[in-house]
Order: sequence, then C-alpha cells, then structure tokens
Amino acid sequence: MANRPPGAPVVHGFPHLATVRSAITALYRRLSADGVHAYATSLAPADAAFADQDDLHLGAQRVARALVQHFHLPDARLIVGFRAMEHAASVELTAGPEYFVELNDRFRTHRRDVGAALAHEVAHVLLHRLGLEFPGTRANEILTDTVTAYLGAGWLLLDAFREDAASRQKLGYLTPEEFGYVLAKRAFAFGEDPSPWFTSPQAYTAYAEGRERAARDLRRPPLSAAGWAGRRRYAKDRRYAREHPGAVPDPSVPYAFETGGPELRVSFPCPTCHQRIRVPVRGRFGARCGLCRTHLECDT
Repeated sequence: MANRPPGAPVVHGFPHLATVRSAITALYRRLSADGVHAYATSLAPADAAFADQDDLHLGAQRVARALVQHFHLPDARLIVGFRAMEHAASVELTAGPEYFVELNDRFRTHRRDVGAALAHEVAHVLLHRLGLEFPGTRANEILTDTVTAYLGAGWLLLDAFREDAASRQKLGYLTPEEFGYVLAKRAFAFGEDPSPWFTSPQAYTAYAEGRERAARDLRRPPLSAAGWAGRRRYAKDRRYAREHPGAVPDPSVPYAFETGGPELRVSFPCPTCHQRIRVPVRGRFGARCGLCRTHLECDT
C-alpha cells in the first residue's frame, strides 16, 4: 500500500476514474451480481476498533481476523508484524492458507488506522485467490483500493484521510474523492450510507464530493433521469446519427449510436457496474443490465 511522504501534498479530484470504473466492471464480471451482493453489509466500526491501550499484536490479529471473515476468506490466516519500511503495508501473496502482512512501524502509535492498512492487504489476498488483476502496479493497486471500498471495508481507508495545519495523512492510491465516489456507488447499489462511520471531517467532505460525481452517472442520457441539457444534446446526436449512418461516435459523450442493423441502437455504460448496454432507440422503456441486473428507466 502506498505511503505518502509526511508533509507531501495530497492529490485531489478524479484522475483515476476510468480505471476505477473498469475495476467495478471487472469485479462484477468475476464475482457475478449475486457474488457482489454477498458483501451487502459493510465491516462494522466495532470490528476495526483498536484503542491505544489494546495489546499491539493481539489487537492487530483481532482486526485481521475480522477482515478475513468480512472478505469471506475463512480458511486464510494472517500473521501481522511491524517493521520500518517505505510503504504503509505489504503482504506476501502465496498459495496460503497463511499470509504474512507487514505494517509500517508508525502504526504502532497510530492504531486507529491499523484496520485501514489491513483492509487493503486482505483485499490483495482476495484478488489473488480470485485471479483478478490489472496489468501494471499502479492499475492493480487502484483495482485493490476500488474492490476494498466496493466490498464494504474501504470506508476505513477514506476515514484515514486527515489534513490539518500541522500534518497530512492519506492511505491508498485513490484520491479521497475517488474513495468517496466508490463508496457512493456502493451506497446507491446496496442502500447503505457510510457517512455516520467517519471520524475525519475531511473524509466526510471527500465522500460528499465523490457522491455528487457518482450521482451524475445516474443522470446521463439515455437514462430518463437525465437533465434538460443532456436530453437536448442527446436528441441532437440521435438526429445526426440517423442522417449520417456510419458516423464516428463523439468520444465526449458516454453514449454511442449504432446504425448497422435494421433499427438505430444506442450503447451506454450501466450507471452501477459500467458494463456497456445496447438497446434499440424506441422511446421510453425499462431495461436491465445483464451483468449487475440493475433496472434502468431509459428514454432513447
């Protein structure tokens, strides 16, 4: 897991959004809709609580066991140690069932964030067992952060984000707002609001910004909830597609018209899993994503 140097500025915004969306799609493809919905309940704050008076190693092992159970890895055993290191944490990925996790020595005195560091590493174990990975270290770490958040333990990583006049801390490869975006996608899918669990004011602000970005996915044409400006642009593009068969789709909009068949069709990303959906252009009707099974009200 990435460990931002003390005092270094925290990157904000949504620079990794395309990879995040690809990660959500890959997760649904690997687990199926039923498999993802098996994680509909997030890790409880009490399961990750780690007070300063708790024994360091016993407390870390307790939190690790809670995360192993949360990620449905009952036969995995984590052995947690601490040492001086550049990164926040690392895990040795082997055939199992034992996995050795090392945490940065600073977590000896920052125990409230042990759960966040362990959540990312246990997600690495899950992805290793699933055989799910992205090419390249950075893309694979973004995948891990996204899966950690979408499967109900990543709220810990966002809550570890704190900024004040004296110090800054952020764990993981996603920006705070990107963590908020993934957590909001999860909240929309499962009806679960993580905001009451945040102890960091900065985490709540980042979640609110991410939630607003995620809500835009629900208001893009050809979805019926699209705003007036989006619907007007969509109608203009639809007319152009009918008048110019075979025209190259505009990459600045999320939808694309297809004119090769007997009727005009439009493809667009599912607002839940981002799998592309293809439907006929025939006005208002309901559609269902074949991957995540989300019901969509469309106005094509």
